[in-house]
Amino acid sequence: MSTTPVSTGTLTTGVWSGPGRVNLIGEHTDYNDGFVFPFAIEYRTSVALAVRDDGRIRVSSSFDPEPVEVALADLAGLFPDRRDEVIEWARYPLGVAWALLEATGADVASVTGVDLTFTSDVPVGAGLSSSAAIESATAAALNDVWGLGLDRVALARAGRRAENEAVGAPTGIMDQMASLLGRADAGTFLDCRSLEAEVVDLGFAPAGLELLVIDTKVTHAHSTGGYGERRAACERGAAIMGVAALRDLSVDDLPRAQELMDDVTFRRVRHVVTEDQRVLDAVATLRSDGPRAIGPLLDASHVSMRDDFEISVPELDLAVETARAAGAIGARMTGGGFGGAAIALIDHELVGPATAAVEAAFVDAGFAAPHIFTVHPSEGARRDS
Repeated sequence: MSTTPVSTGTLTTGVWSGPGRVNLIGEHTDYNDGFVFPFAIEYRTSVALAVRDDGRIRVSSSFDPEPVEVALADLAGLFPDRRDEVIEWARYPLGVAWALLEATGADVASVTGVDLTFTSDVPVGAGLSSSAAIESATAAALNDVWGLGLDRVALARAGRRAENEAVGAPTGIMDQMASLLGRADAGTFLDCRSLEAEVVDLGFAPAGLELLVIDTKVTHAHSTGGYGERRAACERGAAIMGVAALRDLSVDDLPRAQELMDDVTFRRVRHVVTEDQRVLDAVATLRSDGPRAIGPLLDASHVSMRDDFEISVPELDLAVETARAAGAIGARMTGGGFGGAAIALIDHELVGPATAAVEAAFVDAGFAAPHIFTVHPSEGARRDS
């Protein structure tokens, strides 16, 4: 592996991009085989691809001055066992290339070498999945240039495998599916067990609504104990109830669960079971009554994550409470928890006043200033030029 730039004399073949995502509702349900409802956003990671004739792949980016280069034939030796030899950001695109070759069984000699150059405007650390953006952009580009013929679900699987095995992050497939299947003013309703996905109109724009993201700037890491403890509690709860995953329980099963479990395990289970139902209810409500009717579901989701799953923090609670007081239809923390961002569904004309109210509330509480911005449901990964 080399970190020295090599001039191959090639010209850019094309530019592809993949979006970040926001999860509208459905938190910690993905690894319980449940339901999620994210959407792709307008913030994107772009990759310019140039073909080279020496069987090597080189990745470089605007956010790291050091390019990384490796022979395509050596990828199988790097991942997953020697992944630590690769700088972390480069594991995402190189891992996708490896996962695509593994998934298709393509002979490395039959695919062309590539230079991949990345730029991105996806905010990092706000829980908007900058990782899925780079994975989906890479997967779409290589699928086209290598002529692999894979569908979007297969590309999402490759992205998840890259993140799980090449990067080492134990995430589900929600982010990749949202980034690959996105559509303007629509969300991706995903069954995380079957991977069946349905594009559902959100109707935010016609209703004059905006989705406000309040990035608290409180950092979190899934490698810390909190995430693992909650996942273990979910698995323990499923075992007590004799089911493969919490997806197999309904709200009607909760009284029996409460009799069989300790209080903490029960509350973790109750969050997941009720959150699955909230996702189903949100999709049905959007179809029957439109986006203005989903506010109570967003609010209930936050209460469940705060009280039952216990993954909120004071900054997130303040963001949600202040946005609601400023006129938001509904608000909740989004993402894995222990920091990150909250979202608020709000009328367009109230975005400015709500932003000012949250900023003032954070100052009064002595918290660091949040980063507040709107996002819009947007197209999934695509070729741009």
